[in-house]
Amino acid sequence: MTKMIWQQGELIEVTIANLSDTGDGVGRADERVVFVPDTVPGDRAIVRLVHVKPKFAHGKFQQLLEPSPHRIRPSCIVADKCGGCQWQHINYDYQLVAKQNQVIQALERIGGFVQPPVDPVLAAPSALNYRNKSTYPLSTSATGQVQAGYYQKGSHQLINLNQCPVQDSRLNPLLAEVKQDIQQRGWQIYDEQRHLGQIRHLGLRIGRHTGEMLLTLVVKNWNLSGIETQAQEWLKRYPQLVGVSLNRNSDRTNAIFGSETRCIAGVPHLRENFAGLEFKVRPDTFFQVYTETAEALLQVIQSELNLQGHELLVDAYCGIGTLTLPLAKKVRIATGLEMQPAAVEQAILNAQRNRIDNVTFQVGAVEKLLPKMGTIPEVIILDPPRKGCDRAVIDTLRQLKPSRIVYVSCKVATLARDLKLLCQDGQYIITRVQPADFFPQTAHVEAAAFLALSNLYKDSNSFTKTEI
Repeated sequence: MTKMIWQQGELIEVTIANLSDTGDGVGRADERVVFVPDTVPGDRAIVRLVHVKPKFAHGKFQQLLEPSPHRIRPSCIVADKCGGCQWQHINYDYQLVAKQNQVIQALERIGGFVQPPVDPVLAAPSALNYRNKSTYPLSTSATGQVQAGYYQKGSHQLINLNQCPVQDSRLNPLLAEVKQDIQQRGWQIYDEQRHLGQIRHLGLRIGRHTGEMLLTLVVKNWNLSGIETQAQEWLKRYPQLVGVSLNRNSDRTNAIFGSETRCIAGVPHLRENFAGLEFKVRPDTFFQVYTETAEALLQVIQSELNLQGHELLVDAYCGIGTLTLPLAKKVRIATGLEMQPAAVEQAILNAQRNRIDNVTFQVGAVEKLLPKMGTIPEVIILDPPRKGCDRAVIDTLRQLKPSRIVYVSCKVATLARDLKLLCQDGQYIITRVQPADFFPQTAHVEAAAFLALSNLYKDSNSFTKTEI
């Protein structure tokens, strides 16, 4: 049977059957795949083809003929435009199912694992009002009004927001009102095309358990007239605001934060309680965006490891010690490895603040520090950035042969790739994979994979082997 020739701009009818790892609906028409944002499995829709390839196409949702049973009304009035969320039109229970499937498919297709032991996704306590940190690009409207929000899907057009249903609701007054203060001060908004103007982003952060807040303006240079006076006004207006800072980013770049942050008023950090410990978190510190889900995943890690107090533990990519310090309380010695000196400095202070003295931190690349470990740790925690582990890290782990590895990942594609290498030749086995929902209303999913050295794992019939 001859396939029809698809034309850009053509309208076709598609039934959505799945969701891609980027969050788009996936349907088939004329034996070809069509990717359609803003759709849900079960939707029957009219779609306009916008990018056509020989075997697939990308389409734009035009008309809903029959809604999916998983489709709901979004909580946000600009959810169909704003690029901050992808899945507000999908009910939360189905979001969890889709995320579990995403992890399973990555481990099967990329990792080559057969029936990987993936648990149901650890659900978030709330699917809304959860983000403890939001960073908004700023722009100026056609009428000259200062705007803050997220970019429209597939464009560089800013959608102005006065509140956001996924950020902690206590931050909403700051989002709505700080724009007006910037307008009244006459501060110029940065124009990335011409590299002119001053203020690039508005950053808001809150301690979910303490309520302390930070406000940060990302600026092209430090010369922001009247910022000291305005910062004091903000501290008086918002009782929970403990610090106002400037971060300088003078480069032509898509990166949000520059390398230097200055506290203008108050203190340069907020206090947050995490897993029974107190942490100090700066505006540019990496800290999981959903505090409560991160705590719940840590509880799973602690339960699965069942630490007895005699172990040596290494936390690679440790950051400010968010995982290192709670786990250090349950082992004999813990070591954190981290590339960023500022993060290590904060980790050391956090250890001192919580009177944890069986932990040390080292600055440097994990692939260089790990081979120099004087002893072989029983447990290694891996929590790399989205790009995953450097190949040298994988090779070193296979040489060191720690009895257990916990790999915490924010991108399941690189998780699957690295697990395939670690499990090569049956050296390690996956005993459990626990996904966790750190980002409700989006396609992002976190996962913790538990690995055991195969010759030490007693119940050899209960693990899933790989097809490598």
